[in-house]
Amino acid sequence: MSSDDFLAVRTEHWARTLTAIPSVTGTRDEAEFADRLVALLKGNPAFAAPAGRVWTLDVPGGAFPRKCVLGLVRGAGSRTVVLTGHFDIVETGCYGPLEPLALDPDRLGPALVARIGDEPHEARAAQAAKDLADGAFLPGRGLLDMKAGLSAGLAVIEKLASAPFDGNLLFIAVPDEEGNSAGARRISQALAGIAADHGLAIEAAINLDATVDDGDGAEGRAVALGSVGKLLPSALVVGRAAHASDSFRGIGAAAIAGALAAEMEWAPELTERSGDELGAGPTLLGMKDSKAAYDVTTPASVWMYWNVMTHRRAPAEVLDAVEAAASSSAAALMERLAERATASGATVSLAPVAVVRYAALLAEALQRPGARAALDALSDELAASALSLPDQCRKLTEKAWELSGRSGPAIVLGFASIPYLPVELRDDDGARRLDAAVRAAMATTTAVHATSLRTIRYFPGISDVSFFGQADAGHVPAIAENTPMWRAILAGAERFGAAGIPSINAGPWGRDYHTRLERMHAGYGFRVLPALLLSIVENLLRR
Repeated sequence: MSSDDFLAVRTEHWARTLTAIPSVTGTRDEAEFADRLVALLKGNPAFAAPAGRVWTLDVPGGAFPRKCVLGLVRGAGSRTVVLTGHFDIVETGCYGPLEPLALDPDRLGPALVARIGDEPHEARAAQAAKDLADGAFLPGRGLLDMKAGLSAGLAVIEKLASAPFDGNLLFIAVPDEEGNSAGARRISQALAGIAADHGLAIEAAINLDATVDDGDGAEGRAVALGSVGKLLPSALVVGRAAHASDSFRGIGAAAIAGALAAEMEWAPELTERSGDELGAGPTLLGMKDSKAAYDVTTPASVWMYWNVMTHRRAPAEVLDAVEAAASSSAAALMERLAERATASGATVSLAPVAVVRYAALLAEALQRPGARAALDALSDELAASALSLPDQCRKLTEKAWELSGRSGPAIVLGFASIPYLPVELRDDDGARRLDAAVRAAMATTTAVHATSLRTIRYFPGISDVSFFGQADAGHVPAIAENTPMWRAILAGAERFGAAGIPSINAGPWGRDYHTRLERMHAGYGFRVLPALLLSIVENLLRR
């Protein structure tokens, strides 16, 4: 059997095996997946002693005891390449009646095609039916995102371990990427110690996450030399509540929030372009008012938060832009309301909307006796709750607002989730070696497999590369001081940041992940990708 055939067979075997094991984020299945993967690795000759070792690393937090899975295979010397990715998957309820088949690609494919044929026409569904009927794509929850990537990494390890080789391979599979990247964050803190304990000099990390391409694959067949950053700017909008029959005496928090939402959506000031790579425009991810039930009083406050992707823009610059949007949208709204009140013949008193950052609000709140203890106690209570991180930040911001003694109208700005720092290959020896290894491997692979490959500067979706790669830790303080739940986010860790290893992303491509139509291009994922990865690894470890 040729090397390429071996890689294809083993990648497909691992992909089907891992996809069949449930691992939805935040469930008991995700926690149990780690032990099941450990058993599979320990039963594999590549990871057998004395050259191999398999172990786990506990991940704090979560409703169930999560673990990272690590597998080390030793060759000659200390130089080491990390192959990594996440094993958690998003929910399967969107499959509806086909949910029992969600982890079985062979049965799911025909069932999806039949079901799509019975439904009203939809372009994306029709394309999926064609892809699946042609046999070029394979469906299954988590196959594309990202168990096929992990599988290609395992096939490469098996191939190299079948004969003496230079260097070492460290396989790392992590939970919670679809949540708050708790697994990757845990590894980023521990990796230096792991390397020291095992005498490893880590040369590079290859993340194996998937790319999406709605076309012929030319865009999806890509190696990303970095990854976008993600921030979640938030706003607690406080108005002056009033009875609906006396609306001119109040200032609607919802109206202020609506104006801000319109100002922020796709704002060019918060949309980055690097060459021909355009980052996603900012978009509102959540918005809720403070009312728990219906009544005829206007909401006292509204909580909102946005997805903002970054390439090189610093978090402080992002918050500056959000503050400018908040100030301008609120001022314009107050001007329009004054004009409308005059036109209606109403007498009103409109105060300007104060715009304040969480760090400043917190400083004011801490002037009150007992405020620190009250906020810390609430933070601990929220961290132990089932609330999402944005909702935890909302409640802590509301408490700080209460303690500050301020009154509305106002907009309190901050960040409401885990930050993902943008990463790219730096201008240093390790990064240059990785870049050269990638480009040489691409040349070889395109020639052998008669296909095109490309490099991109930034992986376009958030990824665990942000916690393995060469990120700028200098950006963290500006995020930390304006993130209400930062103390809980750290969860006892000494720092927040990335491992600082030259890192890339090279994974399968497909379409419609996170939906019932998730499917992977089988030819690339099973045959081209593992060959490309093997070539990159060999180039890096060659003496």
